[in-house]
Amino acid sequence: MPEQLAGTPRRPRRRTVLTSAAVTAAAGVPLIASAGPAAAAPSGSGRENGGRAATAQAPDRELRKLLKEIDADRIEATVRRLAAFGTRHTLSVQDDPERGIGAARDWILAEMKKYAAVSGGRMTAELQSYIQEPASRIPVATRITNVVATLRGSVTPDRVYVVAGHYDSRVTDVMDATSDAPGADDDASGVALVMELARVMAKRRPAATIVFTAVAGEEQGLYGSRYAATQFKTAGVDVQGMFTNDIIGSSRADDGTRDPYTVRLFAEGVPTSETPAQANTRRSVGGENDSATRQLARFVSDVGDNDATGMNVRVVYRRDRYLRGGDHIPFLEQGYAAARFTEPAEDFAHQHQDVRVEDGKQYGDLPEFCDFDYIARVTRVNGAVLWTLAQAPGTPREARIVTSNLTNDTELKWALGTEPDLAGYEVVWRETTDPEWTHVIKVGLATTHTVDLSKDNVFFGVRAVNRDGKRSPVAFPMPGN
Repeated sequence: MPEQLAGTPRRPRRRTVLTSAAVTAAAGVPLIASAGPAAAAPSGSGRENGGRAATAQAPDRELRKLLKEIDADRIEATVRRLAAFGTRHTLSVQDDPERGIGAARDWILAEMKKYAAVSGGRMTAELQSYIQEPASRIPVATRITNVVATLRGSVTPDRVYVVAGHYDSRVTDVMDATSDAPGADDDASGVALVMELARVMAKRRPAATIVFTAVAGEEQGLYGSRYAATQFKTAGVDVQGMFTNDIIGSSRADDGTRDPYTVRLFAEGVPTSETPAQANTRRSVGGENDSATRQLARFVSDVGDNDATGMNVRVVYRRDRYLRGGDHIPFLEQGYAAARFTEPAEDFAHQHQDVRVEDGKQYGDLPEFCDFDYIARVTRVNGAVLWTLAQAPGTPREARIVTSNLTNDTELKWALGTEPDLAGYEVVWRETTDPEWTHVIKVGLATTHTVDLSKDNVFFGVRAVNRDGKRSPVAFPMPGN
């Protein structure tokens, strides 16, 4: 494999870079190159001066058209239909055509098959089932079934992205499988998002594969998603990103305040699957804020926080909320990059509650407490992210920072991607105290690049670019030769 390919620009000298830095820092502009123009971030985005990260990608015409097809009325109809099954508890009946988790499962599958029917053979819809033997919150052997729709990529089908919501529901007693548990916000909202994206994308040709899945068993202990993640890992599937959408149905907090244009994204730093050797490396060079999941979260902000979605993505540097956990965690356990979308502030009277009126207040997770326009906007964020991931090159592999000698410059290496439309690479960097990438250096179709900046002082990354100008998530380099 060549280390330097034709068309690679000469690297800037360290003295030139540092002189430019002194000038541009005062002006507040990116050093060397920016990722291109992007719409201003919505007010309250938390970015300095209301600006975008240097790695931000503006939505193109194709993506804007896709996002406009997302229909709040269809999302509302899906949420109300799922709530009408009475209960979708994992331990509820599975052979009643009108009530229980089995009825919900069959309806979701039938809808997914309708979407697949117009895909020209690119999408399939099926059930993924197994028998869970007695375990925590599973008192008897129980069939747990995920509904999976797979839209196969047309260029790099072995590269996979997953979006999920859980279709099971619960009331106050997690073992109560018979009482009404409409589960409108938790999590018919997430399932409606997944189904709407499947409907809109089924007619299109993504370069990579997108998997749309409604999982079961979440409330009992993440059983469905754990099975799905294990199946992917056992089969050696290259899942480069997974998102769960859980409780994304309302913009109203328990004190009545509303934040209808923000969605939280929970993204861990230190990887759940980190080995002792990897931990030693991380402690040595830093990187607590540079896991694959954190890079995925930065990508979400780069492509999903703009005027096309109408949303502000608030990245939270945690795996999940206190005392809670979602379907992204089993994927993290398997070493996949995964994150959780959830609404900006929750109203706990409408989660995990028996449906009742108490002291004049309505409790229960009912559709009347959902904001369907808000769910549609969160769906657009997911759609922007998934479509851009699927159309862009994959995250660079084998990214490493050469540490064989003590030098005051930085040599980076990575493996050449296999995408037929690959145009080149960009090196990104930031101060170690900055949360987002601030500088972009275009390096062309190369597999190595040297920057006249000390690796001791800043963090570096590498991302791929295709001929349409779409960029991959950033790969954080590990020490190597």
